[in-house]
Amino acid sequence: MKLPIKIICISITLAALNLVLLSMSGCSSDHSKISAEINQSASLSGDSASALLANPLQWKIITSAINRADSTMSTLYGNDLAVTYARTHPQHDYPSGAVLSLVTWAQQDDPRWFGARIPHEVKSVEFVNVSTAPDGRISYSYQQYEGAPLKKSAFQEAFAPSDEMARLLSQRAAVLP
Repeated sequence: MKLPIKIICISITLAALNLVLLSMSGCSSDHSKISAEINQSASLSGDSASALLANPLQWKIITSAINRADSTMSTLYGNDLAVTYARTHPQHDYPSGAVLSLVTWAQQDDPRWFGARIPHEVKSVEFVNVSTAPDGRISYSYQQYEGAPLKKSAFQEAFAPSDEMARLLSQRAAVLP
């Protein structure tokens, strides 16, 4: 009895797939050697975290950027109101109650992936807080923290965003598929 060519091709494909899966499973059942490492140098903890208004690393990400010239990487975080607004509006006129924070790290080589760069130490943390003044106008405050441990290095309040505030407020949310 002669088998159709289609059945033969399917059988060969399934056999090859089984071989690939078996080769990927490995011979050892000792998976205890796999461990996760937390990049402690890039975290906000201890004295640095206590100096801040909030820990932005616990917020949602709006967008991120890399500055190759400075060997830094930054991530713009926002509280829930800011993230929802950024993801649904192309404008940059955030509503009262929105808080944005830009965290900037120095970069370091990734010891696990050749050529990759990962965050190292936090260089700065910036906050822009949008609120309503007693007279009903929208007001903005800006705070910047730098150093190790982080210490407040700048503070501004205004009814119109300054250049520093506008730099954070004008960043568009990353589009995710």
